[in-house]
Amino acid sequence: MTPVLIDPSGDYQPAGSNIAHDFIAGLADAGVGHMISNVATQLFLLRSAEQIFPVTVDDGEIGGSYVCRPHSAYALYAREELELVNIGAARLPGIALITFFDHILRTARINRVVHLDNWLLSTNLHGDWHGENLPQIRRLLLDRYPQHMLAIRSLDEWSSPGLLQAVREDGWTLIPSRQVWVVNDLQRDWHPRNACGNDKRALRRSGLSVEMLTNVSESDAKRIADLYHQLYVGRYSALNPVFTPAYIHLTHRIGMIRYRVARAPDGGIMAVAGMFERAGVMTPPVVGYDHTRPPSEALYRIACYMFMEWACEEGLRLHGSAGAAEFKRLRGAHGVIEYCAFYLGHLSSARRLVMQTLAECLERFLVPVMRARGL
Repeated sequence: MTPVLIDPSGDYQPAGSNIAHDFIAGLADAGVGHMISNVATQLFLLRSAEQIFPVTVDDGEIGGSYVCRPHSAYALYAREELELVNIGAARLPGIALITFFDHILRTARINRVVHLDNWLLSTNLHGDWHGENLPQIRRLLLDRYPQHMLAIRSLDEWSSPGLLQAVREDGWTLIPSRQVWVVNDLQRDWHPRNACGNDKRALRRSGLSVEMLTNVSESDAKRIADLYHQLYVGRYSALNPVFTPAYIHLTHRIGMIRYRVARAPDGGIMAVAGMFERAGVMTPPVVGYDHTRPPSEALYRIACYMFMEWACEEGLRLHGSAGAAEFKRLRGAHGVIEYCAFYLGHLSSARRLVMQTLAECLERFLVPVMRARGL
């Protein structure tokens, strides 16, 4: 079947229930900025054989979340990260390199880009798509957007080896993005560890009750969005996607994200773990806790315990995303390098050169630092 690009605001309905369709249609109906307040992008669906992919199209604007703007990932977010981590003598050269690439990536119009299979999460899971029909999909997108780069985020040898091989064979350029932390078998690698037992005891001492939400009230949605914001936006970066209460409602209603919460005796939510699962792999894109409470209450540990326990019980592999490396290693995770794949073959030689230089510099200099320092 020839791939087709579909406007989500039209009348198209898939033959059966489909979360990608329901998600993109829900964003389009409400306006993506109403759901994710720091994202402004064009939304499409792409149908190829039996699969439906979310597609985002950006025309070059600078700023906003990295989930659809690679300049934010490779320049703006990288600069923020450099202020937070200790890389010793490499810091000053790192600042100079980021400043250099900030400029030339703007010149190369890196944000003029079409993202394929983009769920607008910090970690995209590609499920059971192993790159089938990728050349035909690429040709369709390039016919429609001949001046745009094509991109597929969140590729690694652990969660998407088949897709990673497919983009290599189709001539895409792989650019390192970060080191992510994954657990193959939670029952074996996490459950017997002291950290697991300590986290379980912290939950028991807390007096909080754990609940998998079957209904999300207005107050629950606001509280979940606020707890996520406190951690991922307030503490980490405003370039992380800023999810609104409407987003919490949508993703719960369509079954895209399952929300597990820890409630105080008065009913207030003190910690949340939102879990996104595809083809036996789970990642927690929504994690948060009440930062007004003292660290002794271990709310971050409780939030993480909630999604790890659920994944363990369900027999899922865990993609723990990036950050908090030592915390995750103590809970059985190991690091793998994640890439973003870009198709550049149709672009001018100058734009290709910038992207290929970025790929070579990051592979040569950043990847060894990430591996050596566990970043």
